[in-house]
Amino acid sequence: MSATVTGVAVGATLAITAVAFGFWAMLLVALFMVVGAVIGRTLEGRLDMRGVFDALRGKRTSS
Repeated sequence: MSATVTGVAVGATLAITAVAFGFWAMLLVALFMVVGAVIGRTLEGRLDMRGVFDALRGKRTSS
């Protein structure tokens, strides 16, 4: 699936949610989409959560 198709699908989902249920429901759906993407990338091995947490805490390493 290309980035364009993914973007269109995400935009359509958020637009339908906003029209049907309102702004706050759209934000909740967007939050769940982000959480799902993070979990998916972590399970695929494409995202190292330890590195993310270290960066958020301000730890820096050269390796």
